[in-house]
Amino acid sequence: MGSRFGGLKQVQPVGPAGELIIEYSIYDARRAGFDRLVLVIRKDIEAEFRATIGRRLESRMAVEYVFQEMEGESRASSLPHQSLSRTKPWGTGHAVLAAKAAVQRPFAVINADDFYGASAYQVLAGHFAASQDFAMVGYPLKQTLSEFGTVSRGLCATDPAGRLQHITEITKIQRTPAGGGAYQDAAGVTKVLQGDEIVSMNFWGFTPAVFPQLEQLFADFLARHGNDPKAEFYLPTAISTLNERGAASVALLKSSDAWFGLTYREDIEVTRRALRGLVESGKYPSPLWG
Repeated sequence: MGSRFGGLKQVQPVGPAGELIIEYSIYDARRAGFDRLVLVIRKDIEAEFRATIGRRLESRMAVEYVFQEMEGESRASSLPHQSLSRTKPWGTGHAVLAAKAAVQRPFAVINADDFYGASAYQVLAGHFAASQDFAMVGYPLKQTLSEFGTVSRGLCATDPAGRLQHITEITKIQRTPAGGGAYQDAAGVTKVLQGDEIVSMNFWGFTPAVFPQLEQLFADFLARHGNDPKAEFYLPTAISTLNERGAASVALLKSSDAWFGLTYREDIEVTRRALRGLVESGKYPSPLWG
């Protein structure tokens, strides 16, 4: 919804020739072997989304739209949603469920307004060439903080083999002068992060086996939090729960490229400078599509 940004971040031109962030994502995904795109959106932004984003992408890749509904019987699940006056969807975990009927093969999940870099798609494609395990591409915290306000991040813990154990969702992380982050825990105590910690930026790799697992977790979520209009079913939290229960095995992959994205309107110029640098270094053509 872009509440901190003040509008739809996904339609913001940031490339040297006016490209959107999601166009770079599709460009990188295509090069890594992905051949189909499912866009999960709210029904009320469909017309604007198709006009500003869909028309740019539909000539590049097969595109399907699905809708993340807030009330009534959702396509995401056979679970009846409780009738609430919500101003936001049910969260990122529910957004993935919305794509259930449209996905039949191993797939990646990304945020439409984040730039992940080409290597993220390449390492995930390589993972699926050898494994049916779930996967997450992580980034060092210091690469993901904004100069202009606080952010929420999923802090990753791993086992000795480097596989993902669990994710702790941390909100309102502020960049520190040393390049790390600081936040307050539930007791109001300030905690400091050094910046090298690996965090989830919602770049995931799943097989369709994830859908019935998410349905069960979403049912549990509704039973506990269905009457809270602010509660969200977070994807990192859901996958962390599956992992801790032994119901999923999640490989933690790492990208050699930088992450950046739009959280605040002030991030626009930072993103534009980063993309100009990538174009000047020969990583991307300009215009992107020739």
